[in-house]
Amino acid sequence: MFKKFDFANDISGKSQIKASVVRQIRVKLVETYPGLSDAIDELIPKKGEPVFVIKCKDRIQLLVCKGHVLFFNHFDGPWWPVLKLLHKYPDMMTKIQVDKGAIKFLLSGANIMCPGLTSAGGNLPDGLEIGKVVAVVVEGKQHAIAIGMMKMTSEQIKRENKGIGVDSLHCLGDPLWKYNYDG
Repeated sequence: MFKKFDFANDISGKSQIKASVVRQIRVKLVETYPGLSDAIDELIPKKGEPVFVIKCKDRIQLLVCKGHVLFFNHFDGPWWPVLKLLHKYPDMMTKIQVDKGAIKFLLSGANIMCPGLTSAGGNLPDGLEIGKVVAVVVEGKQHAIAIGMMKMTSEQIKRENKGIGVDSLHCLGDPLWKYNYDG
């Protein structure tokens, strides 16, 4: 999603969000990511700290608070965390694991292929449905390398073992990872 993104040219506007909308976003975030319930006040305070939405090309939005991009979404869909936030709160999302051979491909923004999830170094939990957003970790590494969306169910991936299993939304080293919000 952010592979060829250029923040100098692809941002169309920034606006502060009303307090009532911030409350709704906070509720949805805690529902979607229960692991954030203790940290939501620190991330997005109820009062005092303005929260902004940066609108970008291709209907992508970035949620910014305290000078940090925390979440992004596409077509007004659900909010997904950026990797920097996921590294602070690693248990907020379901994790899938790929083998070490996938590292160089993931860092270039490639989608996750089924064989990388079903090989000896991969780990794919049962019950994952199409459209579920997951954190992608590499065997032997502690932090997530990417955030992806399931294109197939975990059962289909194990059964078919070919093709793209997970679409990469955001990865280490992409423009969103490198972006520093300066207000």
